[in-house]
Amino acid sequence: MSDTSKVEKVDPAAEVQNTVAPADDPTAAPVAVVDPRLLVREEGFKGYITEFKRKIKGGELGSLPVFVGLVVIWTIFQLKNDLFLSADNLSNISYFLSGTGMLAIGLVFVLLLGEIDLSVGSVSGLASTVFAVFVVNHGMNPWLALVLTIVTGVGIGALQGWFFAKIGVPAFVVTLAGFLGWNGLMLWLLGDSGTINIPAESGPVHLLGQSSFFMDQAIVGAYLLAGLGVVLSLVGSFNEQRRRRAAGVPFRPTSEILIRVGLLAIASFAAAAVLNNASGVSNALVIFLASLVIIDFVLRRTTFGRKVFAVGGGIEAARRAGISVPVVRITVFAISGAFAAIGGMFLAGQTASATLNAGGGNTLMLAIAAAVIGGTSLFGGRGSVWSALLGMLVIQSIQTGLDLLNMNTSIQYMITGGVLLGAVVIDSISRRSQKAAGRG
Repeated sequence: MSDTSKVEKVDPAAEVQNTVAPADDPTAAPVAVVDPRLLVREEGFKGYITEFKRKIKGGELGSLPVFVGLVVIWTIFQLKNDLFLSADNLSNISYFLSGTGMLAIGLVFVLLLGEIDLSVGSVSGLASTVFAVFVVNHGMNPWLALVLTIVTGVGIGALQGWFFAKIGVPAFVVTLAGFLGWNGLMLWLLGDSGTINIPAESGPVHLLGQSSFFMDQAIVGAYLLAGLGVVLSLVGSFNEQRRRRAAGVPFRPTSEILIRVGLLAIASFAAAAVLNNASGVSNALVIFLASLVIIDFVLRRTTFGRKVFAVGGGIEAARRAGISVPVVRITVFAISGAFAAIGGMFLAGQTASATLNAGGGNTLMLAIAAAVIGGTSLFGGRGSVWSALLGMLVIQSIQTGLDLLNMNTSIQYMITGGVLLGAVVIDSISRRSQKAAGRG
C-alpha cells in the first residue's frame, strides 16, 4: 500500500493539515496543524526544519531549554574548574541526583494534575525512620522492612489524596498539613537521640550506598546497560511504527527511527565510558533509570496514564469521558507517596542513617524544582517523567559545580531559584504562544 493511500485513511485528528481557529479569537483565520511524520515523508530533511520552526513559533519548546541550559552550565563550570567534567565528578553527579530524583518522579504525576504535594520531603524522612526503627529497634528483615516502608508511603499518599478528592480540601492545604504532621511523627520516632544508624550491610542500604555498583564495578555492566537501553528503544520504536502502519495512521519513517536510536546509542555509550573511567555505574542510578523507563511506559502507553493527562487537561471534560476523577487523584497521590518513601530510602543509603535532617532542608523545593525545570508544567496536563532526570541534572550540576568553586550555600539557593523562575517563565510564555497559535 502506498503512502498516499495511508494518508487518505487517517482520521480527522491526524490529517496532514487540519484547521482550527485560535482559542482566544474564534473569528480569526484558521491555523494549520501539521503532523510532523507526514511532513517529513513529503519533504524529507526540509520537513524537519519546517517542523522545528513551527514548534518554536508555536511555543512547543519541549526539552530544548533544558539541554541548552545544561550546555551553558557545564561550559561555565568547566572553564572555572577543569575538574568539573572529570569522570569522578560526573559519577558523583549521577549518584547524588537519584535520591531527590525519585521524589521528583512522584511529583511529576501530581503536577500533571495541576496540583502540588508539599509533603514528599517529610514523607521521605519518615520513611527512612520507619525503616530504621523496623530494622534496628525490632530486628526485622531489611527487605520486609523495605516493603512495609513503601506501603507506608503509599498509605500516606492515598490518605492525603482521599482528603483532597473526596472531602474537597485543597491539595496545597492537605499536603502542607502532611509536611508538618509527618515531620513531627518522624521526630517522635527518632526519640531523644535524633539519629538511628542503620547497619551499612543491611540489604537496601548496602544496595543504595555510594560504594555499590552494578555488576560489582565490572566494566561490561555499564556497556550492557547502554546496549539494553538502545535495543529497547529500537524495538519499541519499530513496534510503534508497525502498529501505526497497521492502523493506517501516520508513523515515523524508518530513517528517522534509525537516526534517533543512533544518537541515543552515542550518548549512552559515551556516558558508560565516562562512568567506567570513574568507578562504574552505581546501583542507585540504575534503579532510578529503570524507574523512569517503567513510569514513562505507564504514562504514555497505559489507560491510566491517559487518564492522568486527561484529568490534568480538563476535569469536566475528563468526567464527561467517563473517567473517575477522584480515583485518579487518589491513585496519583498514592504514587507520589510511594516514590517519596523510595526516595527516602535512597537518601538513607547515602548516609546509612535516619536523622532529624532526613527529608528536611531544601529537599522538597529541589524535588519540585527538578520536575518543573525538566519541563513538567505547573499548570497541569503537560510533561514527562524524564523531566525528573533532566531537572535533577541541572540542579545537581549547579550544586556540584559551586561546591568545586567553594561557593557559599546561599549562592546555590539563589542560582537554583533563578533557574526555577526561568523555567516557569518559559512554561508560561510557551502556553501563551500555543494558545495564540490555536494549540493551547
